[in-house]
Amino acid sequence: MLVGAQLTSSERGNRKSRRRQKRSNTNTMQTVVQRLFETCREVFSGPGTVPSPGDVMRLRSVLDTITAQDVGLNLNMRCFRQSDGQQPRITYLHLHECDKFSIGIFCLPPSGIIPLHNHPGMTVFSKLLFGSMHIKSYDWVDTLNDPYDSFPGHTNNIGQVGPSLAMVKSDGVVTAPCDTAVLFPNDGGNMHCFTALTPCAVLDVLGPPYSDDEGRHCTYYNDFAFTSFPGDAIIQSNGDSYAWLEETEKPEDFVVVGAPYRGPRIIEN
Repeated sequence: MLVGAQLTSSERGNRKSRRRQKRSNTNTMQTVVQRLFETCREVFSGPGTVPSPGDVMRLRSVLDTITAQDVGLNLNMRCFRQSDGQQPRITYLHLHECDKFSIGIFCLPPSGIIPLHNHPGMTVFSKLLFGSMHIKSYDWVDTLNDPYDSFPGHTNNIGQVGPSLAMVKSDGVVTAPCDTAVLFPNDGGNMHCFTALTPCAVLDVLGPPYSDDEGRHCTYYNDFAFTSFPGDAIIQSNGDSYAWLEETEKPEDFVVVGAPYRGPRIIEN
């Protein structure tokens, strides 16, 4: 009380202004995350559906504006540090999940890897918040129109044991800031692998989320060069690149740990 009484009117005004500014900044952060949640709730209709092109653009435009600061992340956090002599662990921050969609953040230290995996029946939005990572993604080749269907060892991609043919959709380094990537159930790189070149944070929105009970199980793959199996004498058409993918168990050295999300909370109303 005595200290407050000694402040001049100008100093008191400055203090109130700083408090108002702080509240304003906090409200802005909450609005960004809340707006993402509200948009997801409007865009995703549940299993078996894909958002319309207009809804895809609407959600993508919201994600494109989100920064690491908006979700309470910074490079000094422990999850972005690599322990000497240990396989880098991936940290997952959970924001929200329901039967229609999920929102979460993957935090990768340098050399952290999310191995090649799929997203069955799902539309996925991935926003790299900071860092540089190598991304490689694939889509299954349509076996009904597959010029390589007669290859020995090439079998139907659906529920088939053994290598199946996939087309490379992306294979390169992505650095933030960058646009939000979108993949669909059958297009856009539904199967992908992330390798962090620097500390990285990826905001992921999945619609619908994984569910073993509903047949949306996360499957992991090993990829092999196109020439690894018979048929390599066939010339690839249109400059497209191909590879063989084979189902595998979840890699033992792939460890994902959960950590509390410290950013603005989502209000469900």
